[in-house]
Amino acid sequence: MSHYDKISRIYTDGACSGNPGNGGWGVVVCYDDGTIEELGGTERETTNNRMEMQAAIAALEFFRTRGQTEPITLLTDSEYLEKGITQWIHGWKKKGWKTASGNPVLNQDLWQQLDALNSVQVKWQHVKAHAGNTYNERCDTIARAFSLGKMPQLQQNSAQLAARAANLVEYSQNSEIMAANSDMDINAHAPGDALDALPRETRVNQLQNLIETLHIADEIATKGYLITSSELADLMDVNASAVTSRGDHWPWRNWIVSRVRREGNQILWQLERVDLINATESEEY
Repeated sequence: MSHYDKISRIYTDGACSGNPGNGGWGVVVCYDDGTIEELGGTERETTNNRMEMQAAIAALEFFRTRGQTEPITLLTDSEYLEKGITQWIHGWKKKGWKTASGNPVLNQDLWQQLDALNSVQVKWQHVKAHAGNTYNERCDTIARAFSLGKMPQLQQNSAQLAARAANLVEYSQNSEIMAANSDMDINAHAPGDALDALPRETRVNQLQNLIETLHIADEIATKGYLITSSELADLMDVNASAVTSRGDHWPWRNWIVSRVRREGNQILWQLERVDLINATESEEY
């Protein structure tokens, strides 16, 4: 943690255009130095509750990759989420994921993910929605934008990203640290002045690697190939958990990534070029 400021609070929210319908989720990570970092994603044919839960899953995945030992507060405006994870889940687990009436627990798959990610380091807190809380309102804006098929500009923590770029060589020698922080795409987000500090040959090699990655992604999308979560994680240069925590349908660079099906223990994903999707929609109208 020496390279980074600590996380103090994380705000989460979910939204759905129709219930069920197209959904979106948003996360605002607050650091103790006053800076923030934003996350978000989208999913087709989902519900508002699932998007509230997906936002929390993404937040906890992000927190886990940091390796931070200091506690944080996770704030949500969903009583369903807050009470579910702090109270109801204990009874559900004792009853084999059944409610008091004996019915299967709704959204069991997401509750199990949340249960696996939750820890004593996380203090859950309910915050009233649309009550003027800046970060809660921002999460709502991000989530609603994604639910409407838009791609909002997410704020990145420049101090964190600059530290990543400045210590690129050190990280490459330490696979454990690289794995814990690989949910960030350094080439995509690092400030220009931080990258300029690297040797020219290093920057050129990074650019060549990026172009090769984009060509591979385009080939996968064009040929309609399906790839596994681990293969997609390697392509994006993130860990596998950062892929599976984003939901079933979300944007990455020039592509929309969609979950297609599960084969055994593997989840298969498909890439579609955004410009081709937009062209098809224009033809339909």
